[in-house]
Amino acid sequence: MKEKDYSIHPSVGPREVLYRDQYQELYRVRLDFGKFSKELFVTDFGSRVGVIAEGPQGVLLTRQYRYLIDRISWEIPGGKVDPEEKLEEAAARECLEETGVSCHTLTPLLMFHQGLDTAYNPTHLFYTSDFEEKVSREAFCSDEVIDRDWIPIDKCIAMVSSKEILDSLSVIAILSYNTFVKSMGISSRLR
Repeated sequence: MKEKDYSIHPSVGPREVLYRDQYQELYRVRLDFGKFSKELFVTDFGSRVGVIAEGPQGVLLTRQYRYLIDRISWEIPGGKVDPEEKLEEAAARECLEETGVSCHTLTPLLMFHQGLDTAYNPTHLFYTSDFEEKVSREAFCSDEVIDRDWIPIDKCIAMVSSKEILDSLSVIAILSYNTFVKSMGISSRLR
């Protein structure tokens, strides 16, 4: 029986940019594997970051309106990495902008890709328990965020299970936090 060759690398055609704005680029590319070929439409969102901030009352979540689900969504703070910005800087900036909470020490928790063919969006999750609330919840005002709150991790897990938390970044972050930080006792070593 002949073994399959898993080292096959296709011939990659040129990118044809179909659309571009400040948030994304959509392009078409052709992959030729010899016996077959694929035409892919790739959306490049660039890198993004998210922060799991652990406080005495739980994990910091924001509430934002999301069009595709047509409702308010509970999410961890996070967003796009700006050009020339370091990942940790982007994570700290996004957390401060969305919550009024300033992260002092950020520890890498997990890196993942949401898709491997049609969506380019390498995502980096950070953990912190070292932060300062620069603005109280009552005084906090943001254009994108409706509210923020500290939610106990057990309630966050229940919210994932009941589909109250649907955002993939937040689902992965909460489950990773529960696995790597809470369940394995890593948080005590990170402090």
